[in-house]
Amino acid sequence: MNIRFYNCKILTMKQEQPVFEGELWVRGDRILYAGPANPDYGKVMRGGCADGGEGIVWDRMIDCGGNLLMPGFKNAHTHSAMTFLRSYADDLPLQDWLHKQVFPMEAKLNEERVYWFSRLAFLEYLTSGITADFDMYMYVEGTARASVETGFRTVFCESINDFGGMVGEAEQRYLRYNDYDPLIGYRLGFHAEYTTSEAILRELSGLAHQYRAPVYTHSSETRGEVQGCMERYGMTPTALFERLGLFDHGGGCYHCVHVTEDDMDIMAKHGISVITNPASNAKLASGIAPLVRMLEKGINIGIGTDGAASNNCLDMFREMFLATALQKLRYSDASALAADQVLRMATVGGARAMGLTDCDVLEEGKQADLIMIDLKQPNMQPEHHLVKNLVYSGSKSNVRLTMIAGKILYEDGTFHVGAEPEEIYRQANRLAAEMKKEG
Repeated sequence: MNIRFYNCKILTMKQEQPVFEGELWVRGDRILYAGPANPDYGKVMRGGCADGGEGIVWDRMIDCGGNLLMPGFKNAHTHSAMTFLRSYADDLPLQDWLHKQVFPMEAKLNEERVYWFSRLAFLEYLTSGITADFDMYMYVEGTARASVETGFRTVFCESINDFGGMVGEAEQRYLRYNDYDPLIGYRLGFHAEYTTSEAILRELSGLAHQYRAPVYTHSSETRGEVQGCMERYGMTPTALFERLGLFDHGGGCYHCVHVTEDDMDIMAKHGISVITNPASNAKLASGIAPLVRMLEKGINIGIGTDGAASNNCLDMFREMFLATALQKLRYSDASALAADQVLRMATVGGARAMGLTDCDVLEEGKQADLIMIDLKQPNMQPEHHLVKNLVYSGSKSNVRLTMIAGKILYEDGTFHVGAEPEEIYRQANRLAAEMKKEG
């Protein structure tokens, strides 16, 4: 479709470019123009220049009414299908939460169940202005099918560990899902050091070197995790991964709450992204990651919600506020982690961590993954500083429209995702009830 957004404020998230008033054009799945109001909007654009030929046939021309267009948020760490565990296993420490509640229920999953639970997550992502997720979970085919049928953009992360899968199978998935659909990507990874033997880690490192591919994992989420690794290997998880060559082609680590100065130096050296999960880490009492120090060392940071079992809300606005508020608390400094830094983490930082360099900012030729923020609500007024409003007072209620690859999937409370929300809710509740009855 060809869509013209006009009468809007635009925040491209390009470095040093402020919010400006203008318009944005979408042709197919790409941004054709993002700039000041253009009198040539009715002319064909070739190579970025109007040639005076026949006019563009616009499928829609959307008057934004002075509202804000910006890149969609990137949920850079999540387990989408874990919506089935929302509010099921709360108020428990991490290891009890995992081993006594989460793992036993996950053993009952199958592809159909993951399909519907993922579709539920995608609805929630869209209402939060999230246009892509970095999903680490099982039954990948179910989530991939749900993602494509919804129109949602998903990058998968392999989660091989001692309890399931072999490196050879991981390679097959890596090849299959990187050639599955334009909306789908796949990255190598493993669940965590404490669930994955050294033998598997060495084999996975070999695969990463074969494909010159980045590797991703949960890391340093709790003190107990780091202490256990020190007892097993005499070094931190980060140092172990470097020793095994897992970082030689980059990658990322989720959580990174309990990291040392040396750990952060290793990350900076190898271009490792950190994906922080402030709500999950706070709810599970894991701690507060040293994000300010990471930024000082030049580490790229993205933001993730984690799964609905540990959060329980897949809401990037809440994550942004917690990210900055908890840093201010950690460092006893109200100026720590400014709003513009947090917004960059939630958009450009996440895109970089996921390898989505085509979806990071709003500019000609990039993927049309964008959102419209309603500024005509009390929480966004007065407009002293739009970026600060987004981070400190913004909420999901301000998301009026979410577009992915040039398709509007959510607009003014209505979903356009190939299935009625009521049917998705019905299926999710039916399957969750079945799993509880199975004992």
